[in-house]
Amino acid sequence: MKLASLKGGRDGRLVVVSKDLTRCIDVAGIAPTLQAALDAWDTLSPALALIAAGLERGEGEPQPFDPAQCAAPLPRAYQWLDGSAYVNHVALVRQARGAEMPASFWTDPLMYQGGSDTMLGPNDPIQLADEAWGIDLEAEVVVILGDVPMGATRDEAAQAIKLIMIVNDVSLRNLIAPELAKGFGFVQSKAASAFTPVAVTPDELGDAFDGNKISLPLLSSINGQLFGRPNAGDDMTFDFPALIAHAAKTRALSAGTIIGSGTVSNRDPDGGPGKPISEGGLGYSCIAELRTVETIQTGKPVTPFLTFGDRIRIEMNNPQGQSIFGAIEQAVLRYTRP
Repeated sequence: MKLASLKGGRDGRLVVVSKDLTRCIDVAGIAPTLQAALDAWDTLSPALALIAAGLERGEGEPQPFDPAQCAAPLPRAYQWLDGSAYVNHVALVRQARGAEMPASFWTDPLMYQGGSDTMLGPNDPIQLADEAWGIDLEAEVVVILGDVPMGATRDEAAQAIKLIMIVNDVSLRNLIAPELAKGFGFVQSKAASAFTPVAVTPDELGDAFDGNKISLPLLSSINGQLFGRPNAGDDMTFDFPALIAHAAKTRALSAGTIIGSGTVSNRDPDGGPGKPISEGGLGYSCIAELRTVETIQTGKPVTPFLTFGDRIRIEMNNPQGQSIFGAIEQAVLRYTRP
């Protein structure tokens, strides 16, 4: 089943979307918003699944599905927790800013609580006031949860995964180091995140999702050029049940909580940092990693961060080449107050 939120009101209008992402049906009679569906998931999801099955059979009165009309699947989320499951990424970005890599990072997940009151739709622009902030994309996989009890076991954590989607966790690299130096976490250095048009139930991924992680390439492009295609199932030090159980260690998580994987990052087969696409590698899910590799190789970074007018695209396809979640397609624009 694939679900989306069309723009309208603060929390969007829930629709069921066809598998090929061409048609949708309003399901306000069952749940007006995705959060309402999540609040009563065990009761409402079977009814939504029946609508989805009928849509595939040509039943109902569908309308064309237009990703440009989509808000984020959860335009406002009760909680957005982003992990750093790909420790290779952590090691590289810390190396770039001269920060030591503690050994505990390989055994205890990193996680921060992000701003969840304003989530961007898949085609909403990245609007920022200053290019000098170091604008960077971060392509990640995320899961949406049902209710999770405090102290959840690994099995309970896995069972709590209700929906999956992709995020662009926009980062402002030149603000990160001074902000983290205060010892209190990300605020200004994390801009609003953008999500794919649809969130999908785990069964939509077939064998690519084993209940723990997704083993498919995550594709990122900048200005029409493929930038990265790392496999989200490789080099994932902490899988989703581990991240969820970590978040729930000392508190319960409410339905609608979003948990992010962190930037998808693969090592090279020789164990070193990944290589750029231009060198036959899998590339990267953020510019910061490429800049670190350039620094290792040449002594300084060469590739600039994003500038106004740049366009990014983030997507994941099934083995048949069909888009699973739809694409995040955003332009980077200068922000001016209305």
